[in-house]
Amino acid sequence: MSPLIEINDPAMAGANTILIDARAGQDAHQRYLAGHLKNAAFVDLDKDLASKVTDASIGGRHPLPDIHDFANLLGKLGITPQSHVIVYDDKAGAFGAARFWWMLKAIGHDNIQVLNGGLNAAVTAGIELSTDEYKPVAVSPYPVANDFKGTVDIEETGAAAHDNNRIVIDVRETPRYLGQTEPIDLVAGHIPGAFNLPYIYNLDVDGKYRPAETLRKIYDDAIADVAHQNVIVHCGSGVTACHTLLGMEYAGISGPKLYVGSWSEWSRRDLPVGTTKR
Repeated sequence: MSPLIEINDPAMAGANTILIDARAGQDAHQRYLAGHLKNAAFVDLDKDLASKVTDASIGGRHPLPDIHDFANLLGKLGITPQSHVIVYDDKAGAFGAARFWWMLKAIGHDNIQVLNGGLNAAVTAGIELSTDEYKPVAVSPYPVANDFKGTVDIEETGAAAHDNNRIVIDVRETPRYLGQTEPIDLVAGHIPGAFNLPYIYNLDVDGKYRPAETLRKIYDDAIADVAHQNVIVHCGSGVTACHTLLGMEYAGISGPKLYVGSWSEWSRRDLPVGTTKR
């Protein structure tokens, strides 16, 4: 199954389809109420897809929630192992949607897709939006193991950045990577040895993912001969990195890992900082 789905796909309205609107920002719920796909349940990036931050130097600005809390959330959303889940956001999938996709994949739920182009694709297609709060029918908590799969910690990431057989990819904007600006975290720069491949390269002018073959060439050029399971992707706080992990999956590249703490954790540990291109 492709990790992406188009707005005109009949599966968007399938009998077993559960729609999720996963937005980010303090006004996320207000934006949801201003217009969302009919029968789409709201999920908040900060409240539902991350745990409360007590110390960003441990886990970053968007640490993963307890996996059992996530299982309870999925149950409240009506999601079971048999559900076909389709998720979108209003930022071309670069925030809540990609994070939700990655989290479901990380607990073993493969029947999950992201709406290509997000809410804007629906608006462009003339889909009538709803302003009613959708209340899903809750089910039992989703059966999960003890942890999310496919993550690496700060120590492994630091070591991998200096290992010729591995690669660490930073998907933030190049000025942030180079330390020329830092609008969010305390220190500007990047993990020494990390390669910069901004997530925005994933998108075309319409805010949709570029064709799979185009993305494959971009990723292959960056990864070179490194085995896919030895690729680590990160960003500022482990959210937009999921957008590139989704793009990689779409392009036929499976196995890269997520460094959840990302720059928000690294930059608070008094660790070395890079400001030049690899």
